[in-house]
Amino acid sequence: MTLIESLQKSIDYIEEHLLEDLSIEEIAQKANASVFHFQRMFSLLTNMSVGEYLRKRRLTLAAHELSKTDEKIIDIAYKYRYDTPESFSKAFKKQHGISPRDVKCFTGKMQSYNRLVIQVSVKGAEPMQYEIVEKGPVQVVGVKEEVSCVNGENQRIIPKLWDKVNKEGMSQRLFRLNDGAIKGVLGVCVDKSKTKANHIDYWIAVSHEGDVPEGFSKLDLPASKWAVFEVHGPMPDAIQKVWKQIYSEWFPSSGYEHAGTPDLEVYSEEDPFSEDYYSEIWIPVK
Repeated sequence: MTLIESLQKSIDYIEEHLLEDLSIEEIAQKANASVFHFQRMFSLLTNMSVGEYLRKRRLTLAAHELSKTDEKIIDIAYKYRYDTPESFSKAFKKQHGISPRDVKCFTGKMQSYNRLVIQVSVKGAEPMQYEIVEKGPVQVVGVKEEVSCVNGENQRIIPKLWDKVNKEGMSQRLFRLNDGAIKGVLGVCVDKSKTKANHIDYWIAVSHEGDVPEGFSKLDLPASKWAVFEVHGPMPDAIQKVWKQIYSEWFPSSGYEHAGTPDLEVYSEEDPFSEDYYSEIWIPVK
Protein backbone atom coordinates (compact mmCIF):
# COMPACT_ATOMS: atom_id res chain seq x y z
CA MET A 1 0.00 0.00 0.00
CA THR A 2 1.42 3.40 -1.00
CA LEU A 3 1.62 6.37 1.36
CA ILE A 4 -1.26 8.10 -0.44
CA GLU A 5 -3.44 4.95 -0.32
CA SER A 6 -2.67 4.49 3.39
CA LEU A 7 -3.57 8.07 4.23
CA GLN A 8 -6.76 7.92 2.16
CA LYS A 9 -7.77 4.71 3.93
CA SER A 10 -7.41 6.43 7.30
CA ILE A 11 -9.47 9.43 6.11
CA ASP A 12 -12.18 7.10 4.84
CA TYR A 13 -12.21 5.43 8.26
CA ILE A 14 -12.60 8.82 9.95
CA GLU A 15 -15.52 9.69 7.70
CA GLU A 16 -17.26 6.37 8.32
CA HIS A 17 -17.01 6.82 12.10
CA LEU A 18 -17.46 10.59 12.56
CA LEU A 19 -20.32 10.07 15.00
CA GLU A 20 -18.25 7.79 17.24
CA ASP A 21 -15.46 8.37 19.75
CA LEU A 22 -12.32 8.02 17.64
CA SER A 23 -8.82 7.53 18.99
CA ILE A 24 -5.72 8.57 17.10
CA GLU A 25 -4.35 5.06 17.67
CA GLU A 26 -7.27 3.53 15.72
CA ILE A 27 -6.91 6.01 12.88
CA ALA A 28 -3.12 5.56 12.58
CA GLN A 29 -3.55 1.79 12.53
CA LYS A 30 -5.63 2.08 9.34
CA ALA A 31 -2.63 3.76 7.70
CA ASN A 32 -0.23 1.07 9.01
CA ALA A 33 1.76 3.79 10.77
CA SER A 34 2.75 4.69 14.30
CA VAL A 35 0.80 7.50 15.92
CA PHE A 36 3.75 9.89 15.73
CA HIS A 37 4.55 9.25 12.06
CA PHE A 38 0.87 9.31 11.08
CA GLN A 39 0.27 12.66 12.78
CA ARG A 40 3.35 14.14 11.10
CA MET A 41 2.34 12.79 7.69
CA PHE A 42 -1.25 13.97 8.05
CA SER A 43 -0.36 17.51 9.13
CA LEU A 44 2.32 17.92 6.42
CA LEU A 45 -0.03 16.81 3.65
CA THR A 46 -3.22 18.54 4.82
CA ASN A 47 -1.94 21.59 6.76
CA MET A 48 -4.09 20.63 9.75
CA SER A 49 -3.98 18.17 12.62
CA VAL A 50 -6.18 15.07 12.80
CA GLY A 51 -8.12 16.71 15.64
CA GLU A 52 -8.74 19.83 13.56
CA TYR A 53 -10.03 17.73 10.64
CA LEU A 54 -12.42 15.84 12.92
CA ARG A 55 -13.72 19.06 14.44
CA LYS A 56 -14.16 20.85 11.10
CA ARG A 57 -15.96 17.92 9.48
CA ARG A 58 -18.30 17.35 12.44
CA LEU A 59 -19.21 21.04 12.64
CA THR A 60 -19.74 21.16 8.87
CA LEU A 61 -22.19 18.26 8.99
CA ALA A 62 -23.85 19.71 12.10
CA ALA A 63 -24.45 22.97 10.20
CA HIS A 64 -26.04 21.04 7.33
CA GLU A 65 -28.43 19.29 9.71
CA LEU A 66 -29.32 22.49 11.54
CA SER A 67 -30.27 24.18 8.27
CA LYS A 68 -32.15 21.26 6.73
CA THR A 69 -33.92 19.45 9.61
CA ASP A 70 -36.11 20.14 12.61
CA GLU A 71 -33.64 18.45 15.00
CA LYS A 72 -33.11 20.32 18.26
CA ILE A 73 -29.75 22.03 18.83
CA ILE A 74 -29.13 19.96 21.97
CA ASP A 75 -29.68 16.69 20.08
CA ILE A 76 -27.31 17.70 17.28
CA ALA A 77 -24.71 18.77 19.85
CA TYR A 78 -24.74 15.32 21.46
CA LYS A 79 -24.80 13.59 18.07
CA TYR A 80 -21.56 15.29 17.02
CA ARG A 81 -19.71 14.40 20.23
CA TYR A 82 -20.17 17.58 22.30
CA ASP A 83 -20.88 17.14 26.01
CA THR A 84 -23.04 20.26 26.38
CA PRO A 85 -25.00 22.63 24.12
CA GLU A 86 -22.75 25.43 25.42
CA SER A 87 -19.51 23.77 24.27
CA PHE A 88 -21.14 22.96 20.93
CA SER A 89 -22.32 26.56 20.43
CA LYS A 90 -18.88 27.94 21.30
CA ALA A 91 -17.08 25.63 18.83
CA PHE A 92 -19.76 26.19 16.19
CA LYS A 93 -19.48 29.97 16.38
CA LYS A 94 -15.68 29.80 16.24
CA GLN A 95 -15.82 27.87 12.95
CA HIS A 96 -18.84 29.41 11.25
CA GLY A 97 -18.92 32.89 12.73
CA ILE A 98 -22.59 32.50 13.64
CA SER A 99 -24.46 30.56 16.34
CA PRO A 100 -26.47 27.35 15.85
CA ARG A 101 -29.61 29.39 16.56
CA ASP A 102 -28.69 31.79 13.73
CA VAL A 103 -28.59 28.82 11.35
CA LYS A 104 -32.01 27.68 12.54
CA CYS A 105 -33.30 31.16 11.74
CA PHE A 106 -31.56 31.13 8.32
CA THR A 107 -29.37 34.08 9.33
CA GLY A 108 -25.73 34.36 8.22
CA LYS A 109 -23.25 32.33 6.17
CA MET A 110 -21.55 29.06 7.12
CA GLN A 111 -18.15 27.55 6.32
CA SER A 112 -18.12 24.09 4.77
CA TYR A 113 -15.08 21.81 5.04
CA ASN A 114 -15.49 19.00 2.57
CA ARG A 115 -14.25 15.44 2.84
CA LEU A 116 -10.53 15.20 2.06
CA VAL A 117 -9.33 13.35 -1.02
CA ILE A 118 -5.54 12.91 -1.07
CA GLN A 119 -3.81 13.04 -4.46
CA VAL A 120 -0.21 12.85 -5.60
CA SER A 121 1.32 16.28 -6.19
CA VAL A 122 2.92 16.35 -9.64
CA LYS A 123 5.37 19.24 -9.67
CA GLY A 124 9.06 18.78 -10.36
CA ALA A 125 9.81 22.43 -11.10
CA GLU A 126 11.83 22.62 -7.89
CA PRO A 127 14.30 19.69 -7.70
CA MET A 128 15.16 18.00 -4.42
CA GLN A 129 18.80 17.15 -3.72
CA TYR A 130 19.17 13.84 -1.87
CA GLU A 131 21.26 10.70 -1.65
CA ILE A 132 20.75 7.20 -0.29
CA VAL A 133 23.39 6.12 2.24
CA GLU A 134 23.84 3.17 4.58
CA LYS A 135 25.18 3.84 8.07
CA GLY A 136 25.05 2.34 11.49
CA PRO A 137 24.63 1.37 14.06
CA VAL A 138 25.34 4.92 15.27
CA GLN A 139 25.81 6.00 18.88
CA VAL A 140 24.58 9.49 19.68
CA VAL A 141 25.00 11.34 22.97
CA GLY A 142 23.11 14.39 24.18
CA VAL A 143 20.11 15.53 26.15
CA LYS A 144 16.53 14.40 25.82
CA GLU A 145 13.08 15.43 26.97
CA GLU A 146 9.82 13.51 26.90
CA VAL A 147 7.30 15.54 24.92
CA SER A 148 3.55 15.16 24.41
CA CYS A 149 2.23 15.43 20.85
CA VAL A 150 -1.33 16.17 22.02
CA ASN A 151 -2.72 19.44 20.61
CA GLY A 152 0.65 20.32 19.06
CA GLU A 153 2.42 20.46 22.43
CA ASN A 154 5.62 19.15 20.78
CA GLN A 155 5.71 22.18 18.46
CA ARG A 156 5.80 24.48 21.48
CA ILE A 157 8.19 22.52 23.72
CA ILE A 158 10.90 21.56 21.21
CA PRO A 159 11.87 25.17 20.24
CA LYS A 160 12.12 25.98 23.97
CA LEU A 161 14.47 23.04 24.47
CA TRP A 162 16.71 24.33 21.65
CA ASP A 163 16.69 27.81 23.19
CA LYS A 164 17.77 26.36 26.52
CA VAL A 165 20.58 24.29 24.97
CA ASN A 166 21.88 27.29 23.00
CA LYS A 167 21.70 29.73 25.94
CA GLU A 168 23.54 27.35 28.26
CA GLY A 169 26.33 26.80 25.70
CA MET A 170 25.57 23.10 25.46
CA SER A 171 25.36 23.18 21.66
CA GLN A 172 29.02 24.23 21.43
CA ARG A 173 29.99 21.42 23.78
CA LEU A 174 28.09 18.98 21.57
CA PHE A 175 29.84 20.21 18.42
CA ARG A 176 33.20 19.51 20.13
CA LEU A 177 32.06 15.93 20.89
CA ASN A 178 31.00 15.28 17.29
CA ASP A 179 33.54 12.69 16.13
CA GLY A 180 31.16 10.04 14.77
CA ALA A 181 29.73 9.10 11.39
CA ILE A 182 27.21 11.97 11.10
CA LYS A 183 28.53 15.53 11.16
CA GLY A 184 26.45 18.18 12.92
CA VAL A 185 24.14 18.57 15.89
CA LEU A 186 21.10 16.33 15.61
CA GLY A 187 17.44 16.77 16.44
CA VAL A 188 16.08 13.24 16.93
CA CYS A 189 12.44 12.21 17.42
CA VAL A 190 11.97 8.80 19.06
CA ASP A 191 8.41 7.51 18.91
CA LYS A 192 7.19 6.21 22.30
CA SER A 193 3.64 5.27 21.28
CA LYS A 194 4.15 1.59 22.13
CA THR A 195 4.80 2.43 25.77
CA LYS A 196 3.20 5.86 26.17
CA ALA A 197 0.53 7.04 23.74
CA ASN A 198 1.06 10.39 21.96
CA HIS A 199 4.55 10.94 23.38
CA ILE A 200 8.04 11.13 21.92
CA ASP A 201 11.53 11.49 23.32
CA TYR A 202 13.16 14.47 21.63
CA TRP A 203 16.96 14.43 21.61
CA ILE A 204 19.47 17.17 20.90
CA ALA A 205 22.62 15.16 20.35
CA VAL A 206 25.66 14.36 18.22
CA SER A 207 27.20 11.23 16.75
CA HIS A 208 30.00 10.32 19.17
CA GLU A 209 32.19 7.21 19.28
CA GLY A 210 33.74 7.48 22.74
CA ASP A 211 32.45 7.15 26.28
CA VAL A 212 29.32 9.03 27.28
CA PRO A 213 30.41 12.33 28.90
CA GLU A 214 29.01 13.35 32.25
CA GLY A 215 25.68 15.16 31.98
CA PHE A 216 24.68 13.44 28.72
CA SER A 217 22.67 10.33 27.85
CA LYS A 218 23.21 7.78 25.07
CA LEU A 219 20.95 6.63 22.24
CA ASP A 220 21.86 3.83 19.81
CA LEU A 221 20.45 4.28 16.31
CA PRO A 222 20.11 1.02 14.36
CA ALA A 223 21.99 0.35 11.13
CA SER A 224 19.77 1.84 8.42
CA LYS A 225 19.44 2.83 4.83
CA TRP A 226 18.91 6.59 4.92
CA ALA A 227 17.48 9.07 2.43
CA VAL A 228 19.49 12.24 3.12
CA PHE A 229 17.94 15.49 1.88
CA GLU A 230 19.80 18.79 1.52
CA VAL A 231 18.19 21.88 3.03
CA HIS A 232 19.32 25.37 2.06
CA GLY A 233 18.00 28.46 3.81
CA PRO A 234 17.14 29.92 7.21
CA MET A 235 15.48 28.01 10.01
CA PRO A 236 12.76 27.00 10.59
CA ASP A 237 11.04 27.77 7.27
CA ALA A 238 13.57 26.05 4.99
CA ILE A 239 13.49 22.71 6.80
CA GLN A 240 9.69 22.76 7.14
CA LYS A 241 9.40 23.34 3.40
CA VAL A 242 11.58 20.30 2.61
CA TRP A 243 9.65 18.11 5.09
CA LYS A 244 6.47 18.95 3.20
CA GLN A 245 8.11 18.20 -0.17
CA ILE A 246 9.31 14.83 1.14
CA TYR A 247 5.82 13.70 2.10
CA SER A 248 3.85 15.35 -0.69
CA GLU A 249 6.22 14.69 -3.61
CA TRP A 250 9.14 12.37 -2.82
CA PHE A 251 7.53 9.50 -0.89
CA PRO A 252 4.55 9.12 -3.27
CA SER A 253 6.82 8.86 -6.32
CA SER A 254 10.04 7.25 -5.00
CA GLY A 255 8.90 3.73 -4.18
CA TYR A 256 10.45 4.00 -0.70
CA GLU A 257 8.61 3.69 2.59
CA HIS A 258 9.52 5.03 6.01
CA ALA A 259 11.35 2.33 7.98
CA GLY A 260 9.75 3.38 11.28
CA THR A 261 12.94 4.16 13.20
CA PRO A 262 13.92 7.71 14.30
CA ASP A 263 14.30 10.58 11.81
CA LEU A 264 17.17 13.03 12.12
CA GLU A 265 17.49 16.73 11.47
CA VAL A 266 21.19 17.60 11.12
CA TYR A 267 22.33 21.16 11.80
CA SER A 268 25.65 22.74 10.89
CA GLU A 269 27.56 25.21 13.10
CA GLU A 270 26.87 28.32 11.00
CA ASP A 271 24.21 30.99 11.62
CA PRO A 272 20.85 29.14 11.38
CA PHE A 273 19.07 32.32 10.26
CA SER A 274 21.40 32.93 7.31
CA GLU A 275 19.94 32.74 3.79
CA ASP A 276 22.62 30.20 2.79
CA TYR A 277 22.45 28.08 5.97
CA TYR A 278 22.95 24.36 5.27
CA SER A 279 21.17 21.53 7.10
CA GLU A 280 19.92 18.03 6.30
CA ILE A 281 16.99 15.70 6.91
CA TRP A 282 17.82 12.01 7.36
CA ILE A 283 14.93 9.56 6.97
CA PRO A 284 15.32 5.78 7.46
CA VAL A 285 13.75 4.05 4.45
CA LYS A 286 13.00 0.59 3.13
